[in-house]
Amino acid sequence: MIVAGNWKMYAGPDPAAVAARVGAIGGVDKIVCPPYTGLASCVAAGLATYAQNVHWENEGAYTGEISPRMLLDLGVAGSLVGHSERRQYFGETDAGVARRAKAALEAGLSVIACVGETQEQRDAGDTETVLRIQVDAIGDACGSHERLVLAYEPVWAIGTGLTATPEMVEEAHALIKSLLDVPVLYGGSVKPDNAEVLMGQPSVDGALVGGASLDVESFAAICEAAAR
Repeated sequence: MIVAGNWKMYAGPDPAAVAARVGAIGGVDKIVCPPYTGLASCVAAGLATYAQNVHWENEGAYTGEISPRMLLDLGVAGSLVGHSERRQYFGETDAGVARRAKAALEAGLSVIACVGETQEQRDAGDTETVLRIQVDAIGDACGSHERLVLAYEPVWAIGTGLTATPEMVEEAHALIKSLLDVPVLYGGSVKPDNAEVLMGQPSVDGALVGGASLDVESFAAICEAAAR
C-alpha cells in the first residue's frame, strides 16, 4: 500500500513531526509532496519526498519550472504529474503530462501520474472514455514502468468534500488497471473516516491525500488504515 500526502500550496506540517509519527507504521510506503520550498527539509527529515510537478527538460529557458536533475540533486525521490489542479488551472494536457512522466522516469525519479474525470464528463457518461484517453497517453509514453504509479482522482471530488462511493472507485480502478498494469491510488477527499473502506477495495493500492495530509495525526490515521 502507498499513501502520498499532497501539501499543495501550503507550508504543511513540521517534516520531523511527520517522520516521527509515521515512521513506525509498517506495510505502507509513506510519501509527502510539499511545495518546492519544503523539499529539502522533508528530505532532511528522512521522508520519501516527491515534488508536485516536474519539467521534461534537464535545463533550459523554462521560467518557473524545475527539472528532474534538479530534484535528484536535492535528494527528491519522485514527482506528481498531471494533478487535476495542474490540468484545470494551468492548461496541462494529456500529451504534456505523459512527456513529464516519461522524462522523470528516464532520469531516475519515481512518478505518480494523476487521471480523472470532471463532473460534467461523468454526468455525460464519458468517464470511461476520458480515463482511456488519459491512461493511454501515459501508457504509450512510459509503459508499465516499475517506478510508475497512477492516481485516480475524480475532479469533482477534489477539495469539494464529495467522495466517490467505494463502488465507483473500484469500477474506475479496475478499468485503469485493465489499461496499464501499475499500482493505482485513489485521491479525492480521502479522510481518516473513509480511508479504510476506500483502500479496502480490491483494485485500490493506496491513497493520494490532499487536505487531510496537512495534519500529522490525520495523515498518520490514514497510513494506519492502509496498514490494516
